[in-house]
This record gives sequence, C-alpha cells and structure tokens, in this order.
Amino acid sequence: MSDGWNLSGKTAVVFGLANKRSIAWGIAQRLHEAGARLAICYQNERMKAEAQELIGELPGAEGFPCDVSSDEEIEALFAQLKERYGRLDVLVHAVAFAPSEDMRGDFLNTSREGFRIAHDVSVYSLIAVTRAAAPLMTEGGSVMTLTYFGAEKVVPHYNVMGVAKASLEATVRYLASSVGAQGIRVNAISAGPIKTLAARGVGALGEMLKLHAERAPLRRNVDQLEVGGTALWLASVLSSAVTGETIYVDCGYNIMGF
Repeated sequence: MSDGWNLSGKTAVVFGLANKRSIAWGIAQRLHEAGARLAICYQNERMKAEAQELIGELPGAEGFPCDVSSDEEIEALFAQLKERYGRLDVLVHAVAFAPSEDMRGDFLNTSREGFRIAHDVSVYSLIAVTRAAAPLMTEGGSVMTLTYFGAEKVVPHYNVMGVAKASLEATVRYLASSVGAQGIRVNAISAGPIKTLAARGVGALGEMLKLHAERAPLRRNVDQLEVGGTALWLASVLSSAVTGETIYVDCGYNIMGF
C-alpha cells in the first residue's frame, strides 16, 4: 500500500455499526486494513453483543456505546476518546433513522414527530459529533457521513428520510465551511442501495435493488467494501483538497435519466 493510503498512527471513530451488513462495517474494515486505530460505536446495550463480535475481528479496535440522540452520551464518549487516544483524525457518521410509519405511508401524512426524529437522529447528530470531535482533531481531520440519491430525487417509500438526507447534504456544506479553517474536511458519500438493517425500513427494497442493477451503467449494485474504499480515500491525504462534497458510489446510477 502506498504512503498515501497509509493510516498508521491515525485514529478513527466510526458511528453506526449494527451488524455485518452495515455500511459502517465495510468502512471499518477498509480503515483497519490501512492501519488506522478504530473506536467503533454502537447504539445501545441491545446491539452490543453483535457489534463486539465484529469488532473482535479487527485487532486493536475498541467498542463504545453511544446514542447520538443524547448530548450527554456524546459528551461522555468524547471524554473517553480523549483520554484513550488523545487525538482523533477521522470521524465516520453512518447513522440514520426515521419511524417506519413515516416512510411507508403517503409523504403528505408525515407526522410532526416523525419529521423531528428523522432530522434529529439523521442530521443534527452529525453536527453534534463533529462539534465534539473538532477539539481533538488537532492536526486536522476528515469527517464523513452517508447519504442517498433520495435526497435529490423522489424515491418511492423513502419519504421523510429523503428530506432528511437533503438536509444532511446541506449540513455537510455548512460544516465544511465552519471547520475548514481548522484543517477539518467534511464530505458525504452517496451510496447506492445496500441490504442493511436500516434499509429494511424502506418498502420494496428488493425491487429497488433490482431496478438499480438494471439501470446503473455498471449493471450491478454496490457493496459495503466499495463504499469503504471511498471512505478510505476520504480519510487519507489523497483527498486533502476535497471538502463539502457529495461523492456518489452507486455504480453510476445517479447519472441516468431513464
């Protein structure tokens, strides 16, 4: 591996690990292969066992619980990370949630509470964890989040999550401007549909995957490790002048009109 990809001596914190299908898991694997020390966060005790089993496959990685909808838990986590690692270099935000009833129904009937939850968990949490991480990124850093094409175009059954992802992409731009003077870059990866735990909340996922594979220029779907490869590039010095961007990793689907 060339020096440009080498993350030895770098520390990355990854939010959003649920199981082996998680995009966060694909990213964690790629960062680990490049030599990064990993702090991998899972939501709660219910998810601890499966998350810790996966974390155990990456020697040197450590697991931490953190519900990103809680400012207190975020504060406690970053106090732990500061004590354990001192400096942070990479932050991966692979977190999204909206109540299923607000995704499966008619968008017109989106509830006020469903709208609030989708934006709090999926968008505000990126601001909250970046704010907590920034003081530890003393030598600059790379922050990245996960978005989807439903932020730009109407995707059936995506509903309020599409609006939240649009907000997330705008947040990436504003954060990039806010922390750029500290040498911190902020970007989004727009991945094609992947059969993750979160994606199961989207109706007709199987049909979405089939249509995506038929229409994308590469005539297939993307997998977690391919998203992980782009995350590795964003974490490395090879992307040192890239910030505020949404980068598509979707086999080209987004360029197609029909």
